[in-house]
Amino acid sequence: MIASISYYYVKNTYGDFDRDMKQLVNDYYTTQKQIIKKEVDVVIDIINYKALSSTEEEKYVKEEMVRLLHNISFQEGKSNYVFVYEVENLEGGDKFAKMLVNPNRPDLLGKYLSSNYEDENGKKFREEFLRLIRKKGDAFTQYAYKKPFENEIKQKLSYFKYYPNWNWIVAAGIYLDDIEKDIEKRKSVLENKVKKQVLQTLFLFVVFLSVAIVFSILVSQKIEEFFNEYKEKVQKKSDDLIELNKNLGLRVQEELSKNREKEQILVQKSKFIALGEMISNIAHQWRQPLSELSSVLMAIKFKHTMGKLDNEFLQTKTSEADRLLEYMSHTIEDFRNFFMPKKEKEEFLIFDSIQSVMTIIGSALKENNISVNIDVDKKAKLNTFLNEYEQVVLNIVSNAKDVLIQNRVINPTIDLFLKQENDAMILMIQDNGGGIQVSPKSKIFEPYFTTKDDSHGTGIGLYMSKIIVEKNMRGKLKVKNTQTGACFEIIVPIV
Repeated sequence: MIASISYYYVKNTYGDFDRDMKQLVNDYYTTQKQIIKKEVDVVIDIINYKALSSTEEEKYVKEEMVRLLHNISFQEGKSNYVFVYEVENLEGGDKFAKMLVNPNRPDLLGKYLSSNYEDENGKKFREEFLRLIRKKGDAFTQYAYKKPFENEIKQKLSYFKYYPNWNWIVAAGIYLDDIEKDIEKRKSVLENKVKKQVLQTLFLFVVFLSVAIVFSILVSQKIEEFFNEYKEKVQKKSDDLIELNKNLGLRVQEELSKNREKEQILVQKSKFIALGEMISNIAHQWRQPLSELSSVLMAIKFKHTMGKLDNEFLQTKTSEADRLLEYMSHTIEDFRNFFMPKKEKEEFLIFDSIQSVMTIIGSALKENNISVNIDVDKKAKLNTFLNEYEQVVLNIVSNAKDVLIQNRVINPTIDLFLKQENDAMILMIQDNGGGIQVSPKSKIFEPYFTTKDDSHGTGIGLYMSKIIVEKNMRGKLKVKNTQTGACFEIIVPIV
């Protein structure tokens, strides 16, 4: 298994490397095209500035620009330079333009050029860029051309742009072998990085394999020792067998006790989580009134500073502050009643219990633009543990909220609707978050199972909800997928 994983990992890693290199090449060529285009745009901006700002005749301004452009080189050590044609016939021909600037070909300066000229590969590149310039004013063209300081002909990518005020074509280019050298350097760095990563991963695989082998040997030895001890016990007398049965009974009791302790720990942990959620929801509920209360105090302070704090204004702002404080006090009372433990069954309206849950989590839903639709008969009742029922509803609605936020659902919605069936009230809570992707779906009710990341999920909420509904309320908690998301059913007997 380790060998197979290693093989597929190495294969996929090098496959990713090839795809990354193709993307790197494409991106690098695109970047270089943008660079030479920007270089030409800078030159034309300089020409425009000189033409508009100089008081000299146009002839002298042109001569000054020619001298300036002969000395422009954009990158040290690179073979990119500016070259300029003075166009006499934009349609082309044997004397379509004169070469004004070309540091690479001083032999062509002042001479007429032909658009019918072919490069080493037989390409009429001048005819090509003239056609594109006539169409849209600029052109990218690739062709073979002599490289500066070398006698070899290399492939070159140039950008040509027409400056109509002076009938100039300004161009700059880059030789493709320079690009390939840069790409090879980057490829070498990336390749060494990938090789190092593969070797490290293979080393870890070997370490894991060694640990697994040692572990399996130790476990097999322990198993062998266990069966040997069991064989000796079976061969003892009947009294020893009875004693063994007693010991087994004690062990069973110990395991049951341990399981109860674990369940209590889960319950306690669930309470702490609920407490944390309560504090978070109080923060949501209090954020707006605290902001408003701060505004009231600032208004009073401002009036006092200006010496214009009259009794009427003070009375008005005091009333506003009292109203905000009363709202915050009422909020705390709602939260206190919600989390106050009650061990006795009581009759309550299902709609009111849902509204109580919305008081707790409503601000968080509103902050994330989650719509809640409640279709519940306001007269429907249940006779069970109110706080525990509300805790289950809160857990499911809170989970739905987290799923909608995590999946970035457009127009997120949570629907709650009630129906009566066979002496039971069924509250359905449905979202449009895409549904449950684990199989089987019942796995979500296991303790510590979560689809959220470590910082947001504990895997206790749904487990505790199922215990509350099925053990304490003698009901059922089910889940299914719909066309848009997940739908939970809280089934509780009416009596």
